[in-house]
Amino acid sequence: MSFVDRYGPWAVVLGASEGMGRAWSLALAREGLNVVLVARRMEKLQATAAEVEALGRQVHTLSLDLGARDAGARLAEALRHLDVGLVVYNACFSRIGRFLDLSEDDKVATLDVNARGPLLAVHHLAPRLVKRGRGGIVLMSSMSGFQGSAQVGVYAATKAFDTVLGEMLWAELGPLGVDVLVCAAGATLTPNFKAATPDDKQKDAMPMSPETVVAGALKALRHRRGPTFIPGFVNRFAHLLFGKLLPRRAAVRFMSAQTTALYEGDAP
Repeated sequence: MSFVDRYGPWAVVLGASEGMGRAWSLALAREGLNVVLVARRMEKLQATAAEVEALGRQVHTLSLDLGARDAGARLAEALRHLDVGLVVYNACFSRIGRFLDLSEDDKVATLDVNARGPLLAVHHLAPRLVKRGRGGIVLMSSMSGFQGSAQVGVYAATKAFDTVLGEMLWAELGPLGVDVLVCAAGATLTPNFKAATPDDKQKDAMPMSPETVVAGALKALRHRRGPTFIPGFVNRFAHLLFGKLLPRRAAVRFMSAQTTALYEGDAP
């Protein structure tokens, strides 16, 4: 079965305005899929939409706050007339800082967009894929979700949720014809990464380009290498080191020292 036959004719990219979402949208268009772009900022969506159209694919845009309680229902209603075969949840909210310094609103927004958002999207859209008997779901997660870490704790906790949610879906939906992939990316050169990370520290994180991350994830999806894919050799080695070889206590301390040095300039 070709990529379009299995995952087309329409894909929906949630969090499609820029960075990784833009990379997903263009990559899927090049694979021959029409794309629905979803995010809050319509002006950013329209810029990405123009690039998708230039590749000869159909495109729809939807301005939607994916952290809202009714986001899943509104998404399902907007897509009711389209034959969606692939769902990519890329939307993300993150505030860098020590837990006690972050506002309650920022903590709840991180939870809403990063955990409630994908849960509701999958709740409303997965039954359609199962009914088709074919399709796919990609949840963009993060290596930070593999252990606790200072400065990014709430974000990391939501990404741990995404990884476990995706692995469950892989086990349950795979036998029903729906391919599920969790992409646990490391540092990536997105606008959010550039804005949150000091210029002189960005190279220390060894970030990948969004296009490279998406290309790896697409290859893993195509060859059904789920449930969880980690793009980049360095990232896979780090996961082996911190997840398998070091005691968890040591891994948390080391990663916390690294993230604190990255964002504050000194160790905790």
